[in-house]
Amino acid sequence: MNRLATIAVSALALALAACSKEAPQLDQYGANPEIPEPNRTLMPDMIIAKPAAWGDRTPTVPQGYTITAIATDLLIPRQTLVLPNGDILVAEGRGGNAPKLKPKDVIAGRIKAKGNTSVKSGNRLTLLRDADGDGTYELQTVFAEDLNAPYGLALVGNTLYVANQDALVKFDYAVGQTRASGAPTKVTDLPSAINHHWTKSLAASEDGRYLYVGIGSNSNITERGMTAEVDRAVIWQVDAATGAHKTYATGLRNPTALAVQPGTGVLWAVVNERDEIGPNLVPDYLTSVKEGAFYGWPYSYWGQNVDTRVMPQDPEKVASAIAPDYALGSHVAALGLSFSSPAMGAQFADGVFVGEHGSWNRNPPSGYKVVFVRFENGRPVGEPIDFVSGFRGEDGLTRGRPVGVSVDPRGALIVADDLSNTIWRVTPATPVAVPPSAEMPVDAEAPADSGVETDATDPALVPAD
Repeated sequence: MNRLATIAVSALALALAACSKEAPQLDQYGANPEIPEPNRTLMPDMIIAKPAAWGDRTPTVPQGYTITAIATDLLIPRQTLVLPNGDILVAEGRGGNAPKLKPKDVIAGRIKAKGNTSVKSGNRLTLLRDADGDGTYELQTVFAEDLNAPYGLALVGNTLYVANQDALVKFDYAVGQTRASGAPTKVTDLPSAINHHWTKSLAASEDGRYLYVGIGSNSNITERGMTAEVDRAVIWQVDAATGAHKTYATGLRNPTALAVQPGTGVLWAVVNERDEIGPNLVPDYLTSVKEGAFYGWPYSYWGQNVDTRVMPQDPEKVASAIAPDYALGSHVAALGLSFSSPAMGAQFADGVFVGEHGSWNRNPPSGYKVVFVRFENGRPVGEPIDFVSGFRGEDGLTRGRPVGVSVDPRGALIVADDLSNTIWRVTPATPVAVPPSAEMPVDAEAPADSGVETDATDPALVPAD
């Protein structure tokens, strides 16, 4: 950016901050959030994260829990996966190649970039290992590289699936393996033209037969036309054996994380909703995903509230739109989802953890934390409970931004932070006793005849900082 453009962007950012007014506080959690009238302005409020180092600080967790940085200096960690022996895979990278549509998009994009990490995209999977179970992940190595903005991860038996921004791929995997034994095999191409929303979320059905892939829209609200939205704002169901796919659900603007509810097989998603109609519209949400259901985008939001910006209108589609299960609040930018386990303690045993990356277009800012949503009888209830907070401090500085969350059933929450490029681990200070059947195997070695590399003295293994 030349000096004149830099001055213009800085001046606009200052002007926006000066005229920004605090949004009214509304009840926007749960099944029946307050939905105000839309409020369109020339530019949305822009309260951008001001990055700062953690120093000797750490995020805040509830009393009785501890938090530790188990890996640092990563290359944009986004999602994680806990493997059967307790190793952790981290998908690192950033994708997207959407051209800016309007001058305001150029300006807004440059302002928003100030609140993100400046490191280069990793385009890789990194493996973390705590060999002796003391909570220190002393080994850190590249498991696979030269990927294309990997994001969603799933393990089914001996097959590791990775959702790149352009394709669903798979690797052979053996417990204890420290690096991929070869290049990945393509399962199916994924929609990748433009990639305004590039993240491809991923979950596997309980029986492993199907994979579910979340594919975000190519615009905020169809600015590129409906042709660009073919196979976008949807969840695909992919046959793991053949790669054949079908559309499972539609109208989900950006389904950024997927998880299958243990014991029920029900697919759940967190979804980022549309922007530019006010600081309290539209609530991002957590929902079970019903096969064949339409969730509104682009024609309506939170059920059948019509978005008048969309032309032409489609009253029939609006009439078919169903409301999500649970509102998380507007602009929290939910990017992580994981079901809990009894090992996380009684208060947090039944429900989901949600990673909220944080708003860029709301005053006061929202998100910038990991919340817990309690479940009763298989459904979300109550208000979200702050579980990991302090990423954005009272001093106005932002030291981290949570993305993916993964529950280790032995009693830990793994949180990816893509601003400080850190993986955090949260555990009960006093371990919670769980039945052996609820634990994962602890053997860190692959079978002797597997042919995979598992030797902790492998020179490719790099001690974690």
